[in-house]
Amino acid sequence: MDFGVDANHGHVPVMRDRMGDLLRPAVERFGAEAVIVDGTLGAGGHTEYFLTEFPDATVIGIDRDGAALENATKRLARFGDRFVPVRGRFDCLGEELASNENVVFERVRKTGLAGAFFDLGVSSMQLDQEERGFAYRVDAPLDMRMDPSIGLTAADVLNTYSHGDLARVLKTYGDERFAGKIASAVIDEREKEPFDRSGRLVELLYDVIPAATRRTGGHPAKRTFQALRVEVNRELEALENVIPMVANALGEGGRAVFMSYQSLEDKLVKRAFADMTKSKTPPGLPTELPDMAPKFRLVTRGAEQASEAEIELNRRAASVRVRAVEKLDSGPPGGAR
Repeated sequence: MDFGVDANHGHVPVMRDRMGDLLRPAVERFGAEAVIVDGTLGAGGHTEYFLTEFPDATVIGIDRDGAALENATKRLARFGDRFVPVRGRFDCLGEELASNENVVFERVRKTGLAGAFFDLGVSSMQLDQEERGFAYRVDAPLDMRMDPSIGLTAADVLNTYSHGDLARVLKTYGDERFAGKIASAVIDEREKEPFDRSGRLVELLYDVIPAATRRTGGHPAKRTFQALRVEVNRELEALENVIPMVANALGEGGRAVFMSYQSLEDKLVKRAFADMTKSKTPPGLPTELPDMAPKFRLVTRGAEQASEAEIELNRRAASVRVRAVEKLDSGPPGGAR
């Protein structure tokens, strides 16, 4: 089957083949019982590939964006009950695995997940929908909600946060050097008129950020827009929540794969994986203490990056960092393996 741009509704799934390779050993081990969670379904490109490559597997696809979920479900309809859609932020996974009565979830409760896949950040499809306000290159409403039906908008953040809170968001989530100056300018401007469109914010950022920085630091709005999006959607909170859920839900031999596009996400995944793969036995003891041996192993060595050929095909892949872990067999009592 052709998985080019046209086949993927105008979007090429980032590192699609490599994601399949990372999950393949786990899926083949589980065989007909294999269930993969795609926690960031989006347009459904990765899930379509998994369902095609692994004809015995089932995929649970989660997305908080109702329109995206509906479109992906239509796209994947030919796979029948091998695809199970779930609407929610991806850290709804724990609750769904505990209480969803669908037979696929019942299977997972018995066997564990074969795979869990997360392509973090905003989807290309959402960036292309100008009215959502994610893109800083077009003038649009300052929304940025991945689920447009709930929560604060980016305009709400700009119009209601204190100087300190706004500067914190810009510095922490955008690594913005001029966070304090931007926060001051926003507060001055919103007293004249509340913010409601992205064009006005972009103009402010051009005025505040020095010309020398603009010439070398990329688009001046990039970091602020990223920070607002992360704050509006509580993206890091969701990621912190879901990693232990995934660790608990994987079956023996199951694998979890995370694709990150900004340093805060990648650092969070890196820290969590380091803890999951570390022995808890105090140093100096000759053998592992019971229940102290690591329960996971790293599959990727450091963070994998896209090849030049991949980046040429798909510019979104330029910043991706991929990390994967595998759940180890429990082995005999006492930590011996």
